[in-house]
Amino acid sequence: MDGDCCLTMLNPAVVVRLQRNIRTDVASVTPWLAPIVWEGTFDSTLIDSIYKQQNITIATTVFALGKYTRFLKDFLESAEEHYFVGFRVHYHLFTDQAEEVPNVKLGQERYLTVKKVPSMNRWQDISMSRMEILEKLIENELASEADYIFCLDVDTKFYGRWGVESLGRLVGVIHPWFFNVPRFIFTYERRPESQAYIPAGEGDYYFTGAAFGGSLEDVHHLTKTCREQMNIDIANSIEAIWHEESHLNKYFLYNKPSKLLSPEYLWRDISMSSGQVKIIRLSHVAKNNAEVRPNL
Repeated sequence: MDGDCCLTMLNPAVVVRLQRNIRTDVASVTPWLAPIVWEGTFDSTLIDSIYKQQNITIATTVFALGKYTRFLKDFLESAEEHYFVGFRVHYHLFTDQAEEVPNVKLGQERYLTVKKVPSMNRWQDISMSRMEILEKLIENELASEADYIFCLDVDTKFYGRWGVESLGRLVGVIHPWFFNVPRFIFTYERRPESQAYIPAGEGDYYFTGAAFGGSLEDVHHLTKTCREQMNIDIANSIEAIWHEESHLNKYFLYNKPSKLLSPEYLWRDISMSSGQVKIIRLSHVAKNNAEVRPNL
């Protein structure tokens, strides 16, 4: 069942219970009426009970190439503690060093598949190649296996619940650096020569490329479109300012997400705290980019 259709099939009393704790200190709905998920805007017990009846599987992809394998243990162990706990999850790990994958004990109906991919010399290429790999994974493997997919960065760690409240047809996560700043601050691609170009004065939110998801059909369309747009840029010898994240933001501008996740769902360990962020669910860990990235 589509996560966005879930509420419409419930009786009004249940809908009120799900939405009873609407926050007044943050925006909890977009101009196109998509929900923005914050702590205090959902009833976790009730929404878990609804999705439990649907027997869903959530595919989850992570990429760990080169020195990024060092982040796998914390990612997987913390995911097992906080990520879709009690639901069927299949991790799809893409790495060039399968021998470095740690042995992490997984819970019941939790699975890990390791997939070998070639090493790459530029971190930008690693970043941009993900869209094509995800596109092919959905086409070739996931159609008969999963109901939803989330694509997450591996250099992250879970600190709090990430559950079925995050599910939807097309889900974007608001970037933690840009959730409370004016639009002109957003670092969209501003060169008209790029397929990721967003003109000044346009745009709704700035989304992180480190976490996105949704239904298989919608994420497949997203990854296919971004891959095609990046290939056009490559043919024209141009690389968007933030690589696949720039193309993701262009896609979301014209294909509005049906659900937005607040920066609770992707914070940064080095970021200052914010009174609006009541809980940190997933966060980028502190690291030395020059040490872990291959071409810095």
